[in-house]
Amino acid sequence: MTDEDSRYEAVRSRDARFDGVFFFAVETTGIYCRPSCPAVTPKRAHVRFFPTAAAAQGAGFRACRRCRPDAVPGSAEWNVRADVVGRAMRLIADGVVDREGVAGLAARLGYSARQVQRQLTAELGAGPVALARAQRAHTARVLLQTTGLPVTEIAFAAGFASVRQFNDTVRAVYATTPTGLRAAAPRKGRPRPGAPTAGVPLRLAHRGPYQAGPLFDLLEREAVPGVEEVTGAPGARTYRRTLRLPYGTGIAAVEERARTGPGGWLDARVHLTDLRDLTTAVQRLRRLFDLDADPYAVDERLGADARLAPLVAARPGLRSPGAADPDEVAVRALVGRDTAAELVRRYGKRLDAPCGGLTHLFPEAAVLAGAEPGGTLGALTAALADGAVRLGPGDDRDAARDALAAVPGLDDRTIAEIRTRALGDPDVAPPGLDAPDSWRPWRSYALNHLRAAGELE
Repeated sequence: MTDEDSRYEAVRSRDARFDGVFFFAVETTGIYCRPSCPAVTPKRAHVRFFPTAAAAQGAGFRACRRCRPDAVPGSAEWNVRADVVGRAMRLIADGVVDREGVAGLAARLGYSARQVQRQLTAELGAGPVALARAQRAHTARVLLQTTGLPVTEIAFAAGFASVRQFNDTVRAVYATTPTGLRAAAPRKGRPRPGAPTAGVPLRLAHRGPYQAGPLFDLLEREAVPGVEEVTGAPGARTYRRTLRLPYGTGIAAVEERARTGPGGWLDARVHLTDLRDLTTAVQRLRRLFDLDADPYAVDERLGADARLAPLVAARPGLRSPGAADPDEVAVRALVGRDTAAELVRRYGKRLDAPCGGLTHLFPEAAVLAGAEPGGTLGALTAALADGAVRLGPGDDRDAARDALAAVPGLDDRTIAEIRTRALGDPDVAPPGLDAPDSWRPWRSYALNHLRAAGELE
């Protein structure tokens, strides 16, 4: 929505479809909100609109304590777009600025730091540092309100360089101190400060309807023993998996029961060896479960097709699952579940503290390239290890497709699956399937509807 009058109508009607797409701020209160905020609608003359929370914060507005605009799903636009801004937003969400700085972000994008700053500021009203700062503030709030960790530990776990920077940011964004923010958390289930915590509980927000059943069916069929497991009866299953993260390892658990309505979410819990990995772990789960998608846009386009209309009506909000580890997905797309399980048994790194059936991390590409150098598997893992094929959240999808096509023995169908899952490309159709242009740019979603209906394997 580019027209401000249309945006105001969305605010006036408290339309949750636009949560995360834009934010509005009220000049008389100094507060910014999500469009579905339940507070009294402000007068149009007092309202300003911003494309990101960081832009609203940069203009001097603080987050609404009632609607918590920092907790909305990310804009679906960043997952769809393949340009520099879209790639930059995916990398920032993955924590690249916190780990590598703006110079590292620019290097991954193939642009100068000045060019990246200029493009993000022009389109989003905030540069990479401000966008990363907004994300750190959200991570800090989650840790303050869901764990009993000391405030000093939370400051560094959230990615802040100093406690002073942490305190200043919390005051600017939430108009309170870290201690005050912790005290504002709901009393029910609030941990005592300093008390040990069994992981970090999370609400992974999504917009619109969410079909958890078909996605959990897929994860259950594909689960690789030692790395993943799905337990429980359909409708109440729990998906658990191990994670290799920048600073350590983790175990994530996500519940199938999706909380629906204007502000739906999936319940999750992550256990991390290093809390600095929280932001990255959350983003990888969001990509795996496709939580930033816009089901309204997808269903509107696909529902207009005669073949797909009854499928969309039967499963509104069906998602296109992504990947928690793109390199792992690429290997699994090539070798299949059973061979992947054997690779885990032979070459996977065993967890220091196994948890139930979760015992290993999936083997890294470099390890597989050295252990299994022959054939297509050796060629693919070598290309992943040396960077000839890059499948990260901010990597260029067209360049990745061309690099995958250059791997000896990798067929077009496998490449299509890697593009869909590892790269999160929403518009992929495998060779030989009649996928009309009327399905674009959501052909990946169309295929999931056909699979869910049993029309495709």
